[in-house]
Amino acid sequence: MSDPETHRLTIGTVSRDLPLMEVAPGLRIAVLNTLGDTELVETAATLLAGRLAAHDYDTLVTPEAKSIPLIHALSVRTGHPYVVLRKSWKPYMGDALRATTRSITTGSEQTLYLDAKDRQLVEGKRVVLVDDVISTGSTLAGMEEVMALASASVAARAAICTEGDAGEGAIALAHLPLFPGA
Repeated sequence: MSDPETHRLTIGTVSRDLPLMEVAPGLRIAVLNTLGDTELVETAATLLAGRLAAHDYDTLVTPEAKSIPLIHALSVRTGHPYVVLRKSWKPYMGDALRATTRSITTGSEQTLYLDAKDRQLVEGKRVVLVDDVISTGSTLAGMEEVMALASASVAARAAICTEGDAGEGAIALAHLPLFPGA
């Protein structure tokens, strides 16, 4: 049973009590951290792969970092390659495409970079944008901007959870409400 400072999330047969974190005065969110949670990631990937089977797409795309285990597991299940949009540029990335977004969890701007070597996996292709949680939609918008620069078309948007009012039309396994500040 969750306590007043957590929110119970159930995905398939897996339940987690997510801690509540204040992200702005008077606003808290339930924080989903999939890193290291193999059981939750594997369950979510299986369920999302089933939902994505109805869509025609070539490549899965995700932002760095918490959704990387999910997209890897989805790639294994679907047989589609995946691309990670990085949050910092490194010289080996070459002429990377980029877009800036604002994260609700960090409260700051961040830039998403498509490594030059990964362009071939998305250029002119149909992609599915994947994230752990679609919250404000800012990261999704940044991902869409990078895909437009790469001449890719978005076939679907998918996440473990949507949150608040964001994520309309996205394939999601659960919805997280917003919570008043403590």
